[in-house]
Amino acid sequence: MHEFETTITSKGQVTIPQEIRRLIGLHPKDKVRFEVDGEVVKIMRASSKLLAGYGAVTPRSKPEDFQAAREEFEKGVARDVISEQ
Repeated sequence: MHEFETTITSKGQVTIPQEIRRLIGLHPKDKVRFEVDGEVVKIMRASSKLLAGYGAVTPRSKPEDFQAAREEFEKGVARDVISEQ
């Protein structure tokens, strides 16, 4: 087990030591979550609410075939280039 110590500012803020940020994969602007059990507090990276909702809604139709759409677009551009010459 690793132990780290930091100071609380007058605003109640603390700096999470670099080693802890690295160990749990925290990056600037990430959200953190605290779990409190008596006097023990756990800090962890909060899960993304966007990713948590992924797949929650069934699509009305099949996803578009983006490869086919890109090929059709490129053919259209080629036709336009040829017709301009």
